[in-house]
Amino acid sequence: MTTLTKQVSEQLLTASRESIDRAAGKFLSLQHDDGYWCALLTADTTLESDYILFQLWLFPPDKNGKWNPPSKGRIDRAAQRILSQQNADGGFAIYAKGPSEISASVKAYFALKLAGAGVEDGRLARLRDCIMSLGGIQAANSYTKVNLSLFDLYPREGTPSIPPEILLLPGKALYQMSSWTRAIIVSLAIVHAHDPKRPVPKGFHLDEIFKPDQSVAFETTDPWLSWRSTFIHSDRILKLWERYGFARIRRDAIRKCEHWMLERMKYSEGLGAIYPPMQYSVMALDVLGYAQDHPVRVEAIRQFDRLMVDDGKTMFYQPCFSPVWDTAIGSYALGEALTAGSSAVNQTAGVTAMTRAADWLQKREIRRKGDWSVKRPDVEPSGWAFEFENDWYPDIDDTAMVLLALQHMPASDRHAQSATQERALNWLLAMQSKDGGWAAFDVDNNWQILQHVPFADHNAMLDPTCADITGRALEALAANGFDRDHPACKRAIDYLIRTQESDGSWYGRWGVAYLYGTCFALRGLRAMNEDDHEPHIQRANEWIRSLQNADGGWGESCASYDKETFVIAESTPTQTAWALMGLMAGGDTYSSSVRNGIQYLLKTQQEDGGWLEELATGTGFPKVFYLNYHYYRLYFPLMALATFVKVTERG
Repeated sequence: MTTLTKQVSEQLLTASRESIDRAAGKFLSLQHDDGYWCALLTADTTLESDYILFQLWLFPPDKNGKWNPPSKGRIDRAAQRILSQQNADGGFAIYAKGPSEISASVKAYFALKLAGAGVEDGRLARLRDCIMSLGGIQAANSYTKVNLSLFDLYPREGTPSIPPEILLLPGKALYQMSSWTRAIIVSLAIVHAHDPKRPVPKGFHLDEIFKPDQSVAFETTDPWLSWRSTFIHSDRILKLWERYGFARIRRDAIRKCEHWMLERMKYSEGLGAIYPPMQYSVMALDVLGYAQDHPVRVEAIRQFDRLMVDDGKTMFYQPCFSPVWDTAIGSYALGEALTAGSSAVNQTAGVTAMTRAADWLQKREIRRKGDWSVKRPDVEPSGWAFEFENDWYPDIDDTAMVLLALQHMPASDRHAQSATQERALNWLLAMQSKDGGWAAFDVDNNWQILQHVPFADHNAMLDPTCADITGRALEALAANGFDRDHPACKRAIDYLIRTQESDGSWYGRWGVAYLYGTCFALRGLRAMNEDDHEPHIQRANEWIRSLQNADGGWGESCASYDKETFVIAESTPTQTAWALMGLMAGGDTYSSSVRNGIQYLLKTQQEDGGWLEELATGTGFPKVFYLNYHYYRLYFPLMALATFVKVTERG
């Protein structure tokens, strides 16, 4: 290293330490009294649109067709929130600065018109024109059509059948679907089976956004002998069954769905602890005849309303809560910052904060068997869920992240913490899939034929293994004493090498997108002491370096999922941090790319120690639903800066 390079590195190290200090202080100030961190989790306008639809379900028009719900003020604020996100072409996107998307636009049109916007309103007129240019209401996804069909606003024959009889099928077919789809399907099957046709205000319709020359029925251009065609023809048979099948079998199926749903509403913040099944569970209770004051229904409404953020001026919904995720990643980043030499003030406060966080996490280890145990019946329960309470669905990603964080977090009861870690490690190992990777909630959840069922266009029927979770699982195992010679680690390393894209990147399932996957694949391989001279590591490094923006940062659009390759976007602190951590995991600590990336983080840091970020960097369902984790822009840059200081000091 030249004298000049050393001088630049020292200056960068000094500035990075100062930045770490401010960021760590900021993060410490955000800890809740109970010991956890939980940021806002926001998404697109479809949640507010669905809220307005839900209000029509809960508070139908009077016998004269007049609609005057008690939630009118909130409906108005929800409508204003929707309008604030309207694109210049009149439509609505599913991520910030994205193109207008048909389903989000149709939902917004319904919600705004129901909330009182007239068809002559200029904003609604532009939205209508946009919808027609995108193919009309017929081009919306299945769930949008199903929701509208509940009010007879879309023909039932044009929506997919969602048969409750799925719970009567042999082979536990339901558990071949992803956990989130399971919760949606069972509750919605109950509603759909009752074909409710709820009333709408007098004169209300959506005729003007139907494309007159386009069919409302399912159509496919696939060959006759294809899975898609098979499922579409099967759907027609199911519709005949709904009309002429044995009523007793249907009653038994509905009863079984009801029992399944009620069981999973226990020990959870509502069904699945996420917005869609929580909403459908209330609808299901209603069609089943539960009284409005029934304790189960009252609790379901309460949990759903907890997702609402309403200060009387603005109103929006969160898709769920993220306390375990935020606490685990944030605590790990904070621990990395403290070991990188954060100030004495932060050191003292940090140790106290992390002990409180460790105690909070300790109480949330899941000790009940959930859906995962269908495929792993003999495994002792453990792990952590994403939310405050969701005992049916601990997830592998959160569990791995907690195991990583606990390396920095001494709980008050060290003996109990050690026992928890041992159980969680055993559970993590048991949840490895046959291909060597790890998925989010289940094992071997990869029946590809399910991607072709008519209601699979939410792009979330399966929970496949992915590089980002597999990399994190390897990190967690390495932090707990496992090495590359362990059979599970060998298989996971092979999985990562095998699934690398031809350009050197890895696909990221739970973060946007290839930068995310590449970062955590490289970190997992580094944790397993993979030689950074290996061709797959060098290709990944070169791929990351080639995508750096002129300002020194990195940014990737959600459109990467649509294009199935990296799509550049403006730099974000979060994605810059991922790129930097990926490079450093790949052995690149001195390149100009790393220095420029660090400089980007330093110059964009705010006075309060945080960073600003508008673009979505979290992924719910690729191509369909994206997330803004509002602490990503704080703890990931903190982690990247701490990593830089540590690897630079090591030389």
